Amino acid sequence: MTKVIVASAWPYVNAVPHLGTILHLLSGDVMARYAKLKYGKENVIYVSGSDEHGTPIEIEARKRGVEPKSLTDQAHEYDKSIFDSWEIQFSNYSRTESQTHKEFVRSFLLELESYIKVEEEVIPYCSYDKIFLPDRFIKGTCPYCGFEDARGDQCDKCGRLLNPSSLVNPKCAICNKAPIFTKTKQWFFDLSSVEDKLRHWLESNDNLPKNVRTTALSWINEGLKPRSLTRDNKWGIPAPFKDAEEKTIYVWFEALLGYISSSIEYFAKQGNKDEWKSFWFGKDTKSYYFLGKDNIVFHAIILPAMLMASGKEYNLPNYIAATEYLLYEGQKFSKSRRIGIWADEAPRILPPEYWRFLLIRNRPEEKDMNFTWREAVRIINSELNDDIGNLVQRVLTLVDRFFNNAIPVLHKDKLNDTDKKVMEKIPEIYTKITEDYEKALLKQASENILELARLGNGYLNDRKPWDIIKASKEEAGNVIYIALLIIRVMALSLYPILPTSSQEIFNMLGLGLIEEYNWNWAIDSDLPSGNKIGKYKPLFNKLESDFDKKVEELLSRIREDVETQRPTLLK
Repeated sequence: MTKVIVASAWPYVNAVPHLGTILHLLSGDVMARYAKLKYGKENVIYVSGSDEHGTPIEIEARKRGVEPKSLTDQAHEYDKSIFDSWEIQFSNYSRTESQTHKEFVRSFLLELESYIKVEEEVIPYCSYDKIFLPDRFIKGTCPYCGFEDARGDQCDKCGRLLNPSSLVNPKCAICNKAPIFTKTKQWFFDLSSVEDKLRHWLESNDNLPKNVRTTALSWINEGLKPRSLTRDNKWGIPAPFKDAEEKTIYVWFEALLGYISSSIEYFAKQGNKDEWKSFWFGKDTKSYYFLGKDNIVFHAIILPAMLMASGKEYNLPNYIAATEYLLYEGQKFSKSRRIGIWADEAPRILPPEYWRFLLIRNRPEEKDMNFTWREAVRIINSELNDDIGNLVQRVLTLVDRFFNNAIPVLHKDKLNDTDKKVMEKIPEIYTKITEDYEKALLKQASENILELARLGNGYLNDRKPWDIIKASKEEAGNVIYIALLIIRVMALSLYPILPTSSQEIFNMLGLGLIEEYNWNWAIDSDLPSGNKIGKYKPLFNKLESDFDKKVEELLSRIREDVETQRPTLLK
C-alpha cells in the first residue's frame, strides 16, 4: 500500500506569513487532500511546524526583557489560527520547541558522528550589539554576482550559499556597523563525504523539477564543502556533541529534521508510536516537499545528505516542488514598505476559498508570477463564478425545471455523436488532472479542472436541452445526465483546492461527504438515476469590476485593526 508524506517548509515565527509564504502551506494542503482521496486518508500524513529558534527571536526577547519562548508560544498559536481560517489541515503542525523534536534532533545528529569534524571558524561578532552574528544577520555584497543585499548564508539573487566571511563589505544587519571577525570552534557536517551519492540521486530522480536539479547539481559541481552544524547563540537546541556545551544547532539543520520529528509526534499522539517508520522507511512511500526556490539547496542537498549519512534507509525526497517567486503588483513582498497582503488580512478582504483558488491559479511553478488585483477580479468573476459556479447553476436548474429535481435516466440508444464524444472526453481530462496532481503541478491541475467546466458549459450551449425537451424528454435527459457527470467529476477534482465549495456541490447532488469516496469513483460509477437532488444554492459572488481600484482603501482600514490583534512578536 502506497504511503504519502506531504511536507511544507516550516515558516519562521518572527513574522506573519504573507501570500508568498502561505502558498507553500496551501500547496501542501491541496496535495494532501488529493492524496487522501487517491491512496486513503490512513496512508497520508501532512506535516509542518513553526521554526522558532535562532538569533532574530533571541534579540527581540532581549529587547523586551522576556524569555524567547514566551514570544514564540503566542506566535505559534496565532499562526495555527491563521492556517485554520485558510482551511489548511495538517496531520501535525509541530514546533521546534517540541520536546519530541529536540530529542530527535540531538539523537539523529549523534548518528552522524563519523561525518562530523571540529574546526575553527572565523565568524562575525558585533561589538556594538555584543552578540555573535549568525549568517542571516550579516549583509553585504555577493562575491559571485555583485548583489549588494546578500545575506551571510545565501544570495537571494544568484541563489549561491555563502559564508559571512566571503561577503564584500559585510555589515551587521541589526546596527549596520562593520563586525569583527573572530575565531571560534564549531562542529561541521562534511557534505563532501556524500557528494557522489547525492549526485547519483539528483541525476536519477526523474521527479525533480528542472529548477531543483539544476540548482543542486550546480552547487555540487563547484565542490561540496563542510557546513557548520553549530552556532554560538543561546536560543536553540543544545548541541549534543562532546565539549559543545555552549553551542546550539544551526536552525536550518534542525528544521529540516522536523519533517521526521513531526511525523513521530503525530503517531505518538495517535497511540501508534512506531507507525512513522512505515512512512519514512517503507519501500512504497512517496514524499512531496513544498517550498520556495530560495530553499532548494537545503532540501535538495543538506536534507538528503543527512539522511544518507545516518546509516539508515530513510526515504529520500521524491518530489521537491520549489516554486519561483510570487510578486505583488510587480514588487517583492515587504512588511516595512507595506507591500503585499498578509495571511491574517486576506480573509477579511475575500472569503478564504477565493484566496485558495487565486493562489493556486497564480502558483509560480515555472516562472515568477505577479499577483495583481485586476487579474484577481478576472479569475474570480470569469473562472470561479462563470466557468465553475455557472455550470452548476445551469444544470441543477434544468434538473429542477424539467425532471422534478430527480437525476434523469441515461438512454444509451439515444446518444448522438456529440454526447459520445463528451462522455469520452470526461475521463481524458480527469486523467490529465490526476497526472498533474501526482507531479505536484497544482496550477496545471486547476487549468484542466477549468477545461472540464468549460467542456460542460460548451456542451450545454451546443445541445440546448431546453429546446430538445420539446421533442424528446429522453434525449434532453441524456444531455442533463452527462452534464451532471461533468459536475460530479469537476467537484471531486476541485475538492483539494476548494474543499468547502466542492462539498456544497456534493450536498446539492445528494452525495454525502466527499472524504468518504475514492479518487477514481467519479469516473468508475454511474449516476443514481431517479435519486432526488437539492435545489441550487449560489456558490460564489462576482466582484465589482472596479474592485481592484477600491481594495487598497479597504486594506488600509483592515490592516490597522488586524495589527492590534497580533501577538507581541508579530506586531
